Amino acid sequence: MQLVGKCAVVTGASSGMGHAIVERFAREGANVVAVARRKERPEELKASLADAPGKVELFAGDISSAETNNAMIDHCIEVFGGFDILVNNAGVMDDMVGVADAIDEKFDHVMKVNVFGPMCAMRKAVQTFKASGTKGSIINVASVGGMRNVAGAIYCASKAALISMTKNTSFMYWSDGIRCNGIAPGGINTEISASMGMPNMEGYGKVQKMLAMSPAPGSAEDIANTALFLASDQSSYILGDILVVDGGWIS
Repeated sequence: MQLVGKCAVVTGASSGMGHAIVERFAREGANVVAVARRKERPEELKASLADAPGKVELFAGDISSAETNNAMIDHCIEVFGGFDILVNNAGVMDDMVGVADAIDEKFDHVMKVNVFGPMCAMRKAVQTFKASGTKGSIINVASVGGMRNVAGAIYCASKAALISMTKNTSFMYWSDGIRCNGIAPGGINTEISASMGMPNMEGYGKVQKMLAMSPAPGSAEDIANTALFLASDQSSYILGDILVVDGGWIS
């Protein structure tokens, strides 16, 4: 087990990649605060991990709120007595629209969830790590969309911003022993498309042409395994990197 004695906070834990990351971490011995807007589905995950070496604590909140991001880390310390790992996994899609038809309200929503929320969590995490002298690990789940721009303009911009913040945070705080890395999933079988609603058909049609060249979709477990590597001591010399997990799609 690679995470025995570690305490982690994982956002977007109700399904998909976040769900898989919580399970993988707990099986590897970490105590995990699983953050989601609603507790119903994480309750089932917690019950299924009753025999895991690590414990799972549920935390309900909207990660687009600074208050939630502060409180979830405080809760981890209160319940488990420490805080070592932050995984910013929660995210939403736009509607595959290009800039010509982008709507202000959609921009505000996607940026709040995909950029502002992780920034608040990273700020709190770094402050906490520095105050306690913890050599913590931050893992941001971005997207190949933030690297190759194959999605809607707003979503791509949000994930590009997250990648930039990941690299900047690594640069700023490596001397404090804090590692910050990212994961850029390609086509993964998750439920994130449900956050898109009805797509813009012009943009969706153009994106589909690129998606047709993608290999078979990966699984949430592929991302969980990558997160485990970045959270563990096996990646201690990796800082400010973005690990692409896409089956070779954009290589």
